[in-house]
Amino acid sequence: MSQPPKQQPETPAKGDLRKDLRAPLIIYRLRFDDGRRTFFGYSKNISRSGLFIATVNPREIGQRFEVEIPLPAPIGRTVRCTCEVVWNRQFDRRSLLEPGMGLRFIDLPDDVAQAIDIWAGAQET
Repeated sequence: MSQPPKQQPETPAKGDLRKDLRAPLIIYRLRFDDGRRTFFGYSKNISRSGLFIATVNPREIGQRFEVEIPLPAPIGRTVRCTCEVVWNRQFDRRSLLEPGMGLRFIDLPDDVAQAIDIWAGAQET
């Protein structure tokens, strides 16, 4: 007797619950300055509300620190703001998902947030 096909859940997966449009963006220099050391990472996407950083050493949820992000053209400027880790994923060799952390912008200037929205929207077309 064959089994009925599995139904898709009625609610979207957690990753699909984002409130802002996201666009992929690889940043080759992303500086975290916590007073002890400087860390360079790669961003895979950015939105007006935050970004994902791919790293094998994600920080703890709730940690806050200042980041410096060189934004792409046409924004074309480097921005410093405070971020908070809202989720993290440790490295797991059995997983297809990249290790890293999701950061929420705390004090991103409004004009930069609007510019990121426009840029992210243009990437979708």
